[in-house]
Amino acid sequence: MSQGFRHILETFENQYPDRDYTIEIICPEFTSVCPKTRQPDFGTITILYSPDKLCVELKSLKFYLQAYRDVGIFYEHVTNRILDDLVAVLQPRWMKVIADFRPRGGITTRVTAQYRAEHP
Repeated sequence: MSQGFRHILETFENQYPDRDYTIEIICPEFTSVCPKTRQPDFGTITILYSPDKLCVELKSLKFYLQAYRDVGIFYEHVTNRILDDLVAVLQPRWMKVIADFRPRGGITTRVTAQYRAEHP
């Protein structure tokens, strides 16, 4: 499933590859489906990263995230799949994905997954 969505992501060249800086992207309208109940899950996805050679194009990221709308997937899995796909496409210096889901049954869940490039 995840590799099927990866092709949606587009990039553009980082014009400041020698500078460390952080990009923060917030998607407050993320939706997916609980694989157990088939009920919709709503959350905010926050992506923080330090680009190396590439940056993510935002319209393609929007379409990529919308592709999860009808997918039955646990919070933990979707957070890690988003991270894996973005890292595979961008190869950033570091990246963090925070998935902050709205309450269901009186319980809120926040999942954080991180990546840091290894330096030779």
